Amino acid sequence: MDYFRYNRSESNLQYISSMRPVFNKKALFSDTTENYVSPAEPGIYEEVTIRFRTARNNVDRIFLVIGEERHAMYRMNSDKLFDYYEVELQVDREKIMYYFEVRAGKIICFYDLRGVVKDVNPDYFFTIIPGFHTPDWAKGAVMYQIYVDRFCNGDPDNDVLTNEYRYIGECVTKVDDWYKYPATMGVREFYGGDLQGVLDKMDYLQDLGIEVIYFNPLFVSPSNHKYDIQDYDYIDPHFGKIVDDKGELLQDWQNENKDATRYINRVTNLKNLEASNALFAKVVEEAHKRGIRVILDGVFNHCGSFNKWLDRERIYENAEGYEKGAYVDQNSPYHKYFQFYDQNRWPYNPSYDGWWGHDTLPKLNYEGSRELYDYVLRIGKKWVSEPYNADGWRLDVAADLGHSPEFNHGFWKDFRNAVKEANPEAIILAEHYGCPRPWLSGGEWDSIMNYDAFMEPLTWFLTGMQKHSDEYRQDLLGNADSFWGAMNYHGADIAMPSTLTAMNELSNHDHSRFLTRTNRRVGRVANCGPEAANQGVNVAVMREAVVVQMTWPGAPTIYYGDEAGLCGFTDPDNRRTYPWGREDHALIAFHKEMIRIHKACPELKTGSLKKVDADYNVIGYGRFNGRASTLVLVNNNDHEVTRRLSVWYLDIPKECTMTRLMLTTNQGYTTEEEEIPVMSGKVELVMPPTSAIVVRYEK
Repeated sequence: MDYFRYNRSESNLQYISSMRPVFNKKALFSDTTENYVSPAEPGIYEEVTIRFRTARNNVDRIFLVIGEERHAMYRMNSDKLFDYYEVELQVDREKIMYYFEVRAGKIICFYDLRGVVKDVNPDYFFTIIPGFHTPDWAKGAVMYQIYVDRFCNGDPDNDVLTNEYRYIGECVTKVDDWYKYPATMGVREFYGGDLQGVLDKMDYLQDLGIEVIYFNPLFVSPSNHKYDIQDYDYIDPHFGKIVDDKGELLQDWQNENKDATRYINRVTNLKNLEASNALFAKVVEEAHKRGIRVILDGVFNHCGSFNKWLDRERIYENAEGYEKGAYVDQNSPYHKYFQFYDQNRWPYNPSYDGWWGHDTLPKLNYEGSRELYDYVLRIGKKWVSEPYNADGWRLDVAADLGHSPEFNHGFWKDFRNAVKEANPEAIILAEHYGCPRPWLSGGEWDSIMNYDAFMEPLTWFLTGMQKHSDEYRQDLLGNADSFWGAMNYHGADIAMPSTLTAMNELSNHDHSRFLTRTNRRVGRVANCGPEAANQGVNVAVMREAVVVQMTWPGAPTIYYGDEAGLCGFTDPDNRRTYPWGREDHALIAFHKEMIRIHKACPELKTGSLKKVDADYNVIGYGRFNGRASTLVLVNNNDHEVTRRLSVWYLDIPKECTMTRLMLTTNQGYTTEEEEIPVMSGKVELVMPPTSAIVVRYEK
């Protein structure tokens, strides 16, 4: 019989209190994973059960505290080590923020996202958002970011040609040497990567273990990065298919893109545009056949000066089937899509508002045009619907959209409703720096690119480098307290449904490659040269980072080529081509093994996280879900360390055997399984220099 459940009198509580062992703070635990909140994503007006764990027979009272309300919790079940307390609540529409009060004899303490604390802080309260659901397929999903121009050239017939058009004052260039480093002003260089190349390498991605492809922008655009969209309705034929290829390249004496007839035909001819859209649909279909989802990049804050609505380059001025752009004609149907400061300069009015002053990135004026507003909502729906069936959006500079916070939030609420109506299981991820709480309240974004609560703290800890390689901080290198502090502080901004779907990246198209950061070289390609990014790198540190990436809560997201040993300073050097034929096959094999471990251990996808160790250059943590527990320990020192760690509070029996799944060191790595004894609730691990270990216990 469960004593606390059936006999709750004060006298009996006092009797048990007198028999209780010393208060054990390490045993206290709760979070908002499915083991401690059920259902983990409750609907509006649904009943939810909240749980709290203590050492067996170790406390007198547990209260769940919401504002001024204290809800008594009762012990509902126990095992050899722990008691589990519960309380049932019916939620409404409002977000619930709570913490726990624990009483044991004369001891009173509190428990929030930081763990056991003496004083509560609302910034660290647990959060439940009724009605907020993020797609289950995205929780812990292994993602792979592809910058298309640099991944694989599968169709040379669609390559951008030298002198095809002008971009930011100069003619574009076709790069014939796939392995050439990007130029310092490499935005005009095109290597020919395309969607056919992605199709050609789909077997590679499947073999690697990828579950989601995230594409950098694919829509018609004059740059290789394509964050200056020209036409949201179509995939760029240079990435897709060119079935009607006529017109002329620019001659030396031609300085305007209205004369770039080859380019104009390629990107305005409906035959090319529709063939390119069809190829994208095929890419998604092939990915889905392999169990791989596809996420598109949505650039909706601004478009490009080439955009058909503005048409500063006069691409569409005389093209068949297109209206006059707002730059060209004051009476353009798109006039209100942009904000013009001078109303007396048509035709060819350059006085439009540009994002951060860039005239190549005209800011979209949603407040001025409901038609534009509805158009972009339609685009949001279009690409996640038949026949394209993409699985979601990554939103570029999403917090900048609109001219006020109120408008911004209103737009993203409508965008979410539109996308989810079309595809309820589509994911909406946003690029964001700083606190994302206002957008992650359940009605706007699903999650974010996790810079603050993953990329930055891990980079500082393992390399001492800023994520652009712009600064080296000796005081942050190996600083475990700073690592845990940053992870806790910024992680508190993200509710669990968002945490489990956050993009956990080591590198991407906006920051230096992580492998380059391991050389602790401050600089950029403009002042150091590209070779400096390759020199002195430490692959062992890279492997440590991958171990953390594949075992931390969230969606581990690999930037193409990281797994193959690609280096590079920040933009544009981080956009080197995938090194086909020159890959680091050992590093690829290591990624495969860590992806396999990640996918084979459900606790690494949706389980709880608990800190286990923190010392100079050493961090340790556990992931557990009631059925299995995984321990991860990282030694970033250049010497061996021995750690004796308590692991029983990771829901591991005090006497048992764990299994080593991975050990990576400065000499290489091994997946040879080895038994690790647990005695009196502790394990002893001898960690070689620059090493990480993954050990697991399964019930």
